[in-house]
Amino acid sequence: MPFTTQPAESRWALFIPKLVTVLREGYGTADFRNDFIAGLTVAIVALPLAMALAIASGTTPDKGIITAVVAGFLISALGGSRFQIGGPTGAFVVVVFNVIAQHGYDGLIVATMMAGLMLIAAGLFRLGTYIKYIPQPVVTGFTAGIAVIIASSQIKDFFGLAVEKVPADFIPKLIVLGKALPETSVATLAVAAGALAVILLLRRYRPNWPQFLIAVVLAGAAVYFFHLPTDTIGSRFAGLNPQFEMPTLPEVSFERLRELFPSAFTIAFLAGVESLLSALVADSMTGRRHRSNCELVAQGIANCASAAIGGLPATGAIARTATNIRSGAKGPIAGMLHAGFLLIFMLVAWPLTHYIPLAALAAVLVVVAWNMSEIDKFTHLMKAPVGDRAVLLITFALTVMVDLTVAIEVGVVLAAVLFMHRMSEAVQVQANVKLLDEDVADDTPHEMRPVTQAELPPGVVASVIRGPFFFGVAMRLGETLDRIGKPPRVLILRMRAVPMVDGSGASAIQTLVDRCARHGTKLIITGIQAQPRQVLGEMGILDENRVILVPNIEVGLARAREIVSTPA
Repeated sequence: MPFTTQPAESRWALFIPKLVTVLREGYGTADFRNDFIAGLTVAIVALPLAMALAIASGTTPDKGIITAVVAGFLISALGGSRFQIGGPTGAFVVVVFNVIAQHGYDGLIVATMMAGLMLIAAGLFRLGTYIKYIPQPVVTGFTAGIAVIIASSQIKDFFGLAVEKVPADFIPKLIVLGKALPETSVATLAVAAGALAVILLLRRYRPNWPQFLIAVVLAGAAVYFFHLPTDTIGSRFAGLNPQFEMPTLPEVSFERLRELFPSAFTIAFLAGVESLLSALVADSMTGRRHRSNCELVAQGIANCASAAIGGLPATGAIARTATNIRSGAKGPIAGMLHAGFLLIFMLVAWPLTHYIPLAALAAVLVVVAWNMSEIDKFTHLMKAPVGDRAVLLITFALTVMVDLTVAIEVGVVLAAVLFMHRMSEAVQVQANVKLLDEDVADDTPHEMRPVTQAELPPGVVASVIRGPFFFGVAMRLGETLDRIGKPPRVLILRMRAVPMVDGSGASAIQTLVDRCARHGTKLIITGIQAQPRQVLGEMGILDENRVILVPNIEVGLARAREIVSTPA
């Protein structure tokens, strides 16, 4: 627990950057070569994304590159994950756009600085452990809502609509854009559709190629050589010359800090949640373990530094981190090199960006929005219990129609109320015990008994879940699997002591089922109670081809012996 007494040396070890750990383990020429290639690969992916996200946030494209350079370098150098890639992400587009619209760019600088300090404090107080336990319906709801807003914000540039001022609110925005659709620019639409087609075709047939960069380069070449009448970065942001300058810090008063506090909190919350989710994804891909509180401190320092040079909020980017791992990265130096490559591009090749059509960047962001929506996870949670569905839909609707800050606050409160209600039901179920046992023929013990290592055949692992399996403990199932190491032939999951499962718990079990299937591990679940069985069954998780259900551990062990006695 975060506030338990530990030796000072042990406490501070939680804040040692993974860069230090990697260098202590021994870092050679071959490792640097791998990190060099991975860093270059990620930089190629990040380049068009950083510019597109900056424009969508209501600022200039150079701000995205500057953020990726400064914040990306610090997140990798100081962070608690070996493979984290930091920079601007889609999650910030909505809140950054709103802050700039309401408080100006200097208001964004103050809010980002405040968010950075909040993240540093959260890390030092070791709150990273708790941030990972945000309910899945809340995270999926606001992420999908952000995706819808990003997609809607790209309609103007995708279709080349001549709209002077697009309303910020969702419904009025759609009405104004809908009225302007008859004036669609055919050339702009052709460029956007062509770029989108290139991205989708490459994703299908050449998934390892840099899809976004290729689409943007081809679109820019088409506009240049065929003289297509469509907006480019050079035409909309004429005379833009990116530089690292210390901006004049805005005047700060208590009243201004109070006005910006909700936005700063939202930025800090999003940065914390997304960075730790990205670190968890990296852990699951590599079998490593990140230091969550060290990661929060690094995110805070990176955001303060980004604000100091006039950049945008930054966090860990899941897709770029996954690309980094697949490209063979060995440690944080890959992320630092990615920032270096972006800096070289900004200093040497920036004039080439003038030919990039905004329609192509709109196509990039449409794909980003689709990826963010996680439609599979959304539809999967729609099969969860009605309470989880309500939290998901309310959070989604509030994000799109009202405000992201309100959506997060309401979603978390609703999830907490729902949990308390379910806990009361679980206590009622567990309290329904008879004072006198009936005389029965079956003498099979129904209480959970420990299983000794001697009882487990070679290649069989048994794991126990006790108590309600809700969003607060769902993450621990994945951590338990990471500790197992080599995938076993059979995994026995004992669930007799689990009275209830919520949507987050069900999602964790679904991940476990998928993981076992991927590694050829047979999953046996013993003693599952009525409520978990109903929830998992309705969500399609208890597929008889992937999960074996048995009444107790004795039957589970017998089935495990049958499986391991058969040649793999």
